[in-house]
Amino acid sequence: MSNNKNNNMDADKNQSDIDAVLKTIAQGRERTNLLRKWEQRTIAYFVQRLPSWMTSNMLTGIGFFGSIVTFLSFVLAHYVHGYCLLIGVLGFFISWFGDSLDGRVAYYRNKPRKWYGFSLDFTIDWIGIVLMGMGFIVYVSDVWEIIGFLFVVLYGWEMMTALLRYKVTNKYSIDSGLLGPTEARVVISAILVLEVFVNTSIIYSSALACVILFISNILETNRILKLADIQDKEENRNG
Repeated sequence: MSNNKNNNMDADKNQSDIDAVLKTIAQGRERTNLLRKWEQRTIAYFVQRLPSWMTSNMLTGIGFFGSIVTFLSFVLAHYVHGYCLLIGVLGFFISWFGDSLDGRVAYYRNKPRKWYGFSLDFTIDWIGIVLMGMGFIVYVSDVWEIIGFLFVVLYGWEMMTALLRYKVTNKYSIDSGLLGPTEARVVISAILVLEVFVNTSIIYSSALACVILFISNILETNRILKLADIQDKEENRNG
């Protein structure tokens, strides 16, 4: 009986510690994505165990290295063997690891650099998206290359929407409803794996992803315009 009580107390303490870490690393960022609970707990696990010498800038560099790995997976798949696309899945995990932890570890260590990190993250994310689009263009051929171009444009639109949302609502969120960068990485990784086993499927699955991204961007842009209109009316009424 005593052992059970002690175990329950330990479990409550561990849960309390996890909740405290989650609260700390969530500062400055509102998440709505589908995988947020799993993702935040995973991030909380890692930030407590990273060596002290690993800085936020190093993690940003690791995330960018992941984007380079993904780009190279397309190139190797085109010139060497299609199985090399699986390297891209590893690249997405590396990208997620660095991109998700760089800012969160700064908050955990009480050394946040809000505007510096915000500016650096957006720049690195954009370059990473361009690299992925370029990799897709290298891998496919002929008219299908336009899908890579469209993906870069649509993802860039989504990033711009995040900035507009921040300006209008003064709340920063990298997610569009239930979809965020993590979900995008999971979906694209699944597309790469499918392509390894079903050749040319990447063309159709990527085209479908572009259509979904386009619809999502339209809906989110419309929502922001409505919020902006309300904000204008409120300011005009008050001033």
